[in-house]
Amino acid sequence: MNGITIIIPVFNEEGNILKIWSEVDHYRRKSKFEIFTLFVDDGSTDGSLSLIKEICTQNEGFGFISFETNKGLSAAIKAGFDYSKSKWVGYIDGDLQTSPRDFLKFENHLQSFNLMTGERQNRKDGIGKRISSSFANWIRNSLLKDGMKDTGCPLKIFNREFASKLPYFNGFHRFFPALTQIYGGRIKVIPVSHFPRTEGKSKFNTFNRMVQPLLDLILVYRLKKRKISYSVKEMHLSKTMVYHE
Repeated sequence: MNGITIIIPVFNEEGNILKIWSEVDHYRRKSKFEIFTLFVDDGSTDGSLSLIKEICTQNEGFGFISFETNKGLSAAIKAGFDYSKSKWVGYIDGDLQTSPRDFLKFENHLQSFNLMTGERQNRKDGIGKRISSSFANWIRNSLLKDGMKDTGCPLKIFNREFASKLPYFNGFHRFFPALTQIYGGRIKVIPVSHFPRTEGKSKFNTFNRMVQPLLDLILVYRLKKRKISYSVKEMHLSKTMVYHE
């Protein structure tokens, strides 16, 4: 399926659902690709799922899956990858602090890169979140040296075949650029807009913004250091052997 599926993880974003639909529909009408939208309801306890069902019933190209209980952002993104069939798969957070309209900037690079990732300009977060984000980026870059200024930007598009080869664990979404580099992929960084949150509440606290990411960072650092790599000097294989060119 030669199109783009946009995954939208949702947890208690009732006030944003119709706005998300409107923004994605605007992007879909402007895109030169066939756009599919997959909501992943992460066990919402408000009216999010009812609104999602209404949108998907009335609009072609919109679908959803719903978890029985809240499993977190990593699980929602992984499920989106699992249920997508298009050549490219992207995702955007349901808080609308980034806009799907910026995906239009990504489209010219789809054929040349394995991952296209946004870099938020003029961040509209509170000072506490900006400081913690800057510190997390600094310590991550010190260890992984991925060269990313904003690895956590929730606006990305992957080549789905490549993304299927990456390791998945709770917290993996924070390290998409580093994991892409470790597995030999090419990355394109694209400046995108950032907006203040107007509806709902942030799902992040000190533990899941600082402590858990640090533990995950150690995991990815070990993965990078222990990745198997070799170079073949000579080779002779019989015609009956199956091998990769």
